[in-house]
Amino acid sequence: MNVLDRFLRYVRVDTQSDPHSNSQPSTLKQMNLGRMLVDELHALGIADAELDGYGYVYATLPATPGQEDRPVICFCSHMDTSPDASGTGVKPIVHRNYQGQDIVLPDDPKVVLRADDLEGLRANIGHDIVTASGTTLLGADNKSGIAAIMAAVEHLQAHPEIPHGKLRILFTPDEEIGRGVNAVDMDKLGADFGYTIDGEARGSLEDETFSADAASVVIAGVSAHPGFAKGKMENAVKIAAEIVAALPRQGLSPETTEDREGFIHPVEITGKAESARIDFILRDFETEQLADHAAVLESILEETRQRYPNSFIHLETKEQYRNMKEVLDEHPRVTALAEAAIQFVGLTLRRAHIRGGTDGSRLSFMGLPCPNIFAGEHHFHSRYEWASVFEMQKAAEVIVAISRLNTTTP
Repeated sequence: MNVLDRFLRYVRVDTQSDPHSNSQPSTLKQMNLGRMLVDELHALGIADAELDGYGYVYATLPATPGQEDRPVICFCSHMDTSPDASGTGVKPIVHRNYQGQDIVLPDDPKVVLRADDLEGLRANIGHDIVTASGTTLLGADNKSGIAAIMAAVEHLQAHPEIPHGKLRILFTPDEEIGRGVNAVDMDKLGADFGYTIDGEARGSLEDETFSADAASVVIAGVSAHPGFAKGKMENAVKIAAEIVAALPRQGLSPETTEDREGFIHPVEITGKAESARIDFILRDFETEQLADHAAVLESILEETRQRYPNSFIHLETKEQYRNMKEVLDEHPRVTALAEAAIQFVGLTLRRAHIRGGTDGSRLSFMGLPCPNIFAGEHHFHSRYEWASVFEMQKAAEVIVAISRLNTTTP
């Protein structure tokens, strides 16, 4: 199962998603990778592999003889990369037999990967790792997962003696902008449970995510000619700035929270003197805490309204996804199967929770219980992103082991 060649091909394809687009997928360039994957799946003998009009790749590995009655498993990864850093012109660099040294990326020598700064690098001393060249992200999130799934498919196709039930493959667009499963056809997918391959260090298994809401503050100020604005103007840009400045600096911001602590995070401000908008994300492992975070925002807005009585300042919130543990606790076999597979391939199990979300968060609430398995991707959404070839390889082995163990466990 050689994942490296596949991974190097995939990261060179620009698949950055666009949160400002209203189309599905948000960028047509994601379809380029989808078409590549369908061609590769066909070459592996997966006759029904297809790319639909919404940018989803679906494919089936039929059950081996005698295993047709086993539960159907879906393996899922996403094709898009984050809008947070450029995905255009990715030039992957393979660092063979990494020995813990600083890695200076050639296209921007100011970008230096140091083992003392980046968690996980020391654990990969002696292994090959992959970085970008310094001006782009790498795209390991989540093309390392795609490479692992494709390598596992190739291995299972080449070894028909390995028993497995029916397997469904799903590659999604737009996960990074929260739309990864908006248009997935669950009836067409037809799986009983699944796994996203979208995690970090080897051995990690995540069955808990944040619960997430989006929040928007809309501001209609009072505009006036600046030469004659005294006593009249209520500048929406300044109002927005005051709201952001009033956010708690400790305890409710990403910069000062960790582990199971939630936060309020402003992600974008747009506007001019007459009107402005602030977009936030609200995150917490306890779903009911999201209302408390919204209440903190509302209290800030109410104080701001007192200072600007002639302006309109309004808060709207919208559900994004919920903590998948609420569903997975009702399906213990799904998580137990992944635990057994990780140990089966000789790794130490690392149970963890995600300070974020995956496609599996929403898939779980759409009827497909779906924890998250490591893929060897690290420090994603930035030019410091890197991937472990060893961990990608082990992720592929875990996929094969899950498929095999599904035929023997009750």
